[in-house]
Amino acid sequence: MKQQLFKCLPVALAALFIGGAAQAQAPVTPPASTSFSTWSIGVNAGVLSPISPLGGKNDFSNWKSGLGYGIYIKKQLTPYFSLRLDGIRGKLKGDNSEPYESGSTVAGGAGAFETDLSYAGSLNAQVNLFNISMFRKQDNVQLYASAGAGLAGYKPKVGSTDANLANYTADDKMISELIIPVGLGAKFKISDKVNFDLGWSIYFVDGDNLDGTYRNNNSDKFNYAHAGLEFALGKGKQLAFHNPVAATYDEALQAKQLASSLKSDLDAQKAENAKLRTEMSDLLKDTDGDGVADKLDKCPGTPSGVVVDGAGCPLKVPAPVVNEKVIITESDRRIVADAIKNLEFDLGKSTIRPKSFPTLDRVANLLVTKNFSLKLAGHTDNTGSADLNMRLSKDRAESIKTYLVDKGVNASRVEATGYGKNQPIATNKTAAGRQKNRRVEFTLY
Repeated sequence: MKQQLFKCLPVALAALFIGGAAQAQAPVTPPASTSFSTWSIGVNAGVLSPISPLGGKNDFSNWKSGLGYGIYIKKQLTPYFSLRLDGIRGKLKGDNSEPYESGSTVAGGAGAFETDLSYAGSLNAQVNLFNISMFRKQDNVQLYASAGAGLAGYKPKVGSTDANLANYTADDKMISELIIPVGLGAKFKISDKVNFDLGWSIYFVDGDNLDGTYRNNNSDKFNYAHAGLEFALGKGKQLAFHNPVAATYDEALQAKQLASSLKSDLDAQKAENAKLRTEMSDLLKDTDGDGVADKLDKCPGTPSGVVVDGAGCPLKVPAPVVNEKVIITESDRRIVADAIKNLEFDLGKSTIRPKSFPTLDRVANLLVTKNFSLKLAGHTDNTGSADLNMRLSKDRAESIKTYLVDKGVNASRVEATGYGKNQPIATNKTAAGRQKNRRVEFTLY
């Protein structure tokens, strides 16, 4: 019953491997921008010997080396874990030509054996060791450990000497037993698709008949030291040599560089805003308080209360008092409406664009010829801080006043006021609404 259970175990493990590989597709599928090779096959050859450092010799005092060779197929589930289906063949040899460790020699019984290992197939879990480097996304050297279970089929021959060996079983029948392999190895990446593989595995056999001899009813064992080549299948780099720790480190560096770049842009914008405020302050500065900016004032230092002209100089003749009733016609209103319609400033500044000069010139001529007074009211949308919007609306109204005064309009007849974002005429939730709220209103009286 026990033997039947052991012999069915590899079949169950193989089924588990197929199902597990299908289930593992989702979590190990790399991102769309990255493709990894997860399947590989390997071939190897090396030395088979009926001995183990974990358990010692089998039933013969002297073990001999024999040729072994194998093949495997591997599925890499993560960079650190894979399932591997191994198969090896070869010959195991030994005799009693040497004394046992106790010093005694063998008296009677079989003196030599040779076992034809027809197959040793096993499913192994392989774990990659020491494969993490903080600054390398693809490593070149990899240490690994493996363990698994499987089934071995073999035909022992025994005899008094190597020259007269005979079949251990009747009719040369093959013996099948459960095997438990454990091993260590190292892989060296030769190219993106080829690895050089060095490995050593110890196979524990669930039986004392590997060498055709029963002695103390101890389970036999053998080991296989090999060298070979592994070939990665499919496109992309090998997942087994991929280092996600280094990849994550690179992503963190990129995020840090992006944050640094954004901070630099923000600092540059702050410096530009400070420069703009300084320029506007210098442009609109009126030291003597006569209503004419210093940059346009041809008579600086005018005493307080003195009436000045558009150039900032005192009027030699008092301005005539106009007693007639002010009549504003539809034609006058159209001139003002055209000026409002065509009024444009540089983005985020109070600099009037040249496109607006012709219609502002007509407004200036209207104020001079008809002696009208004009109220300028600057407004903004709600983008930005309240203080910045209040200054911008005031500066734009003052900029228009400065332009009109420079064209000969009496500064005392032009009132410039800024209201910031406090008097919207449309919603600030849409681009069209915000466009309407960014305006300067002209009121004749």
